[in-house]
Amino acid sequence: MIKLGRAKIAIIGSGNIGGILAFHATSRKLGDIVLYDVVEGRPQGKSLDISAAAREDEFDLRIVGTNDYGDLKDSNIVIITAGATRRPGMSRDDLVYINTKIIRDVSEGIKKYAPNSYIIVVSNPLDAMVTLCQRYTGFPHQRVMGMAGVLDSARFATFIAWELGISVRDINATVLGGHGDSMVPIVRFANVNGIPVMELLVRKYKGDKIHAKKVMDGLVQRTQKAGGEVVKLLQDGSAYFSPASSILTMVEAIIQNQKRLMSASAYLTGQFGVYGYYVGVPCIIGAEGVEQIVEFEMTEEEKAMFDKSVAAVKNLVGTLP
Repeated sequence: MIKLGRAKIAIIGSGNIGGILAFHATSRKLGDIVLYDVVEGRPQGKSLDISAAAREDEFDLRIVGTNDYGDLKDSNIVIITAGATRRPGMSRDDLVYINTKIIRDVSEGIKKYAPNSYIIVVSNPLDAMVTLCQRYTGFPHQRVMGMAGVLDSARFATFIAWELGISVRDINATVLGGHGDSMVPIVRFANVNGIPVMELLVRKYKGDKIHAKKVMDGLVQRTQKAGGEVVKLLQDGSAYFSPASSILTMVEAIIQNQKRLMSASAYLTGQFGVYGYYVGVPCIIGAEGVEQIVEFEMTEEEKAMFDKSVAAVKNLVGTLP
């Protein structure tokens, strides 16, 4: 558990996600920041730039850019964003061989200099990289988790809000399974302050349940392909604003012991019928990391989709060194 006092947050990788994450973490006054990268000058330059915003954004936190893993010493939370990003036509799984070595090197640095930290992995393919990070560090499973479900659920909620013309702040949505094209948005649980989204869609389309379902199917498919949609539009990178916001949600839950219920890639020991794999599931996240995995009874259709997604994770993990 993180003790009272100023937290120390290490961010591995000072690219788009890492830089935005460092800026917003300081703006929200979450703790001192160490921004690490293998590229000399990049983390130092971004740290200097963010530091110059301290007066206007009213924070007195320390942010350091470094190329030395030794500066991770005594970090409470380490966020791994390092790794190659997708290009148009690539899937998240295509990155597995490229990013495996990076995760190994990063994990060894964390194990040596921040042995008591909690780790949030963001690098893709997410579920496989979380698995590798836990193996290389040997940390307890509840202290190593992956950020995916928070982002995927936020995307699902956004698309629902646009369709209904309702504030996204009032929409609850949950996405489970592996962080890939087989992810599982749980339509049955999607609601607007308790009112089922499907009921609102049927009303919007004047009782036409068939059309309402087609619209929802489209929202589900767009959620599953949302990361690729961003990659295709950007041409030279992948999403970074929304992933950074989703990471911060998890960081706040740990630092402030919020006991938030959210989707995250967590290690399963029989929950939902899965043994020994990291998969996106509903978790309670607080000062002890992944404190509880919350199970619920799935419908036959949901279970079939979830099992298919888990199978994809298993196949990918099976290719790991």
